Amino acid sequence: MTARCIMVLGTSSGAGKSWLATALCRWYANQGLKVAPFKAQNMSNNARVVATPGGEYGEIGSAQYFQALAARAVPDVRMNPLLLKPEADTRSQVVLLGQVDHHLSQLPWRGRSQRVWPQLAQALDALRAENDVVVIEGAGSPAEINLHASDVVNMRVARHAGARCLLVADIDRGGAFAHLYGTWALLPEGERALIHGFVLNKFRGDAALLAPAPQLLQERTGVPVVATIPMQYDHGLPEEDGLYEGSLRASAAAGRVHTRVAIVAYPRASNLDEFAPLQSAGGVRVVWARSPAEVEGADWVILPGSKSTAADLAWLRAQGLDSAIARHAAAGGRVLGVCGGLQMMGEALIDTVGVDGNGPGLGLLPLVTSFEERKTVRSTQTRFGAVAGPWQALAGVPVLGYEIHHGQTAQHPAMAAGGDVARVLIPGLAWQNGAGNVLGVYLHGLFENASVLQALLGGSVQTLDAAFERMAAGVGQWFDLAALRL
Repeated sequence: MTARCIMVLGTSSGAGKSWLATALCRWYANQGLKVAPFKAQNMSNNARVVATPGGEYGEIGSAQYFQALAARAVPDVRMNPLLLKPEADTRSQVVLLGQVDHHLSQLPWRGRSQRVWPQLAQALDALRAENDVVVIEGAGSPAEINLHASDVVNMRVARHAGARCLLVADIDRGGAFAHLYGTWALLPEGERALIHGFVLNKFRGDAALLAPAPQLLQERTGVPVVATIPMQYDHGLPEEDGLYEGSLRASAAAGRVHTRVAIVAYPRASNLDEFAPLQSAGGVRVVWARSPAEVEGADWVILPGSKSTAADLAWLRAQGLDSAIARHAAAGGRVLGVCGGLQMMGEALIDTVGVDGNGPGLGLLPLVTSFEERKTVRSTQTRFGAVAGPWQALAGVPVLGYEIHHGQTAQHPAMAAGGDVARVLIPGLAWQNGAGNVLGVYLHGLFENASVLQALLGGSVQTLDAAFERMAAGVGQWFDLAALRL
């Protein structure tokens, strides 16, 4: 078996590559084909835990995890063999085939490509050997000519796979036809031949007004516009960067808001996609808080994960958010910390190995976190123990989630000697304060459990599978299906 390949390229980041690749994964799967997604290199702090061929756990980008689910495939580290997790503006942690590679993390950007290409190509070839179709996603734009010589994610992959490429532009931002033409024009002639269709994404208005631009574009390039996709509000697929302000529209449409949730959006926040179910839950309004004013009036304050806990904690203090969160907690308001957020809520961060950084915590829980060079990466199924106070609805609730963290957290010994002891809800994974309003967990994916949503909000949200089906139905409606025949 050698899979045929279709590749989704974009004129820019945010054009809709991940969304369309996910939709195509389900559409091809619905044709009775065995499908796998692939993205050679992803840069994101949104990651998921999957099993590796060796029986260990590894990380891949969340987008490829969801694409695998859409394809009805088991998520696999080969589907995103290279994951870059930004730790600062000029530094990323490199995850190769699911595992952190410290040597590659130290190399300059352009120095990595020749070293990693053999593994990336091998991963793609293995997926092609096991499937009928591989849906490949590019990154950024294939016409970033400053990066073309060291490319391992766009046209080099397309050439290697002989992929049929679709080029997507976000028409809502304006300039889509120029973006499509300019991207096509900057590609070498041999690579232009791989572009088989243009896609206009996020369109609002009367499609008849697009004429004669699609025809003129085809006359200049020889490439047809094969789909015009309407703007998809509240489509149900987590956004790749997590910051989806459109959730306010969903809350308004759902009627009365009964729970206001402020999620602190620090610069290196990670795994924000896990909060997508909250954004689409009826009666819940989510705000991405970057100032004290955006915390005021919230029912819940959530401190999400972080790829750079000490730096994000310093940023939080610089904004005055520490005082706002302390006031909220002192007044009995609910505070939830997830992974890095849990670490911030303790008394101190201790780093003797240079992984993250040292610093005082927010003092909301009598805990201390020590960072280790070894990273904990695993899938976890467990159950909450006896939970007190405002979060008590979680008592006994079963949860499935995942862990990705360098820190190890434990009770602060001196505070325990003085009688200040955190209540342990799940050993090594979840704690709360004496009053019960402050809860810290290492487990990502809490709100992706229907049991948790039911317990805390008394309701449920649409399933991912239902979202995948709607997306696939849209592909059948919006595309010239001849463009999808491989």
